[in-house]
Amino acid sequence: MNIREKVLLVEDEKSLASFITALLSHRGYEVVHVACGEMAVHMAASHVPDLILLDLSLPDMDGIDVLTRLREWSDVPVIIISERQGEQDKVKALDCGANDYVVKPFGNDELSARIRAAIRIHKRPGAARKSSVFFSGGLTIDYEKRNVAVDGNLVQLTPTEYKIIVLLSQNAGKVLTHDHILGCLWGPYTGESQMLRVNVANIRRKIEKNPAEPEYILTEMGVGYRMAEIGEK
Repeated sequence: MNIREKVLLVEDEKSLASFITALLSHRGYEVVHVACGEMAVHMAASHVPDLILLDLSLPDMDGIDVLTRLREWSDVPVIIISERQGEQDKVKALDCGANDYVVKPFGNDELSARIRAAIRIHKRPGAARKSSVFFSGGLTIDYEKRNVAVDGNLVQLTPTEYKIIVLLSQNAGKVLTHDHILGCLWGPYTGESQMLRVNVANIRRKIEKNPAEPEYILTEMGVGYRMAEIGEK
């Protein structure tokens, strides 16, 4: 499994959006494009991107308002891409939670470098991860390579399934409530509980010898899920 990092592009200028999409796709990213603020908030929750490129001048709301709403529930890296060059615009965006600010027009290599830096900083050990590789029995998760394997065999997971198993593994031994997992994955959208159950069932089908009697992802009835710790059976 080699899951591409996902970038949510929020840009209403069609020609620029097409150019950025082509550029980032060529450089190995999966790009999801939306052209308005409301859709950006919704897609940030449903698609769980690794990074958001956010224009400030959107047809339905200001990008700062989008950023403020995102920061109510998500710490996903956000890079502002805007024609606004004023110092106060930059300061306001950064104070509201932006990770970086790039003025249009920008160079291809500069944008790519800023994206790499923002994602790299966000993934640094200390947020939850103590090691770049997680082990539990025959289950191995290599966070750097974004690989999941069972008994040495790579497992094909969807991006959402991968994010769930990473979240659980980074908190191995702890019970994560349904609401906590939903908040990390889909933000304030609480109507996704059935989707969570479906995704966990699919993960178990792929990694467990007997999905009905799981060894790795354990259910705490009525509460949530827990990843078995190293050596736990």
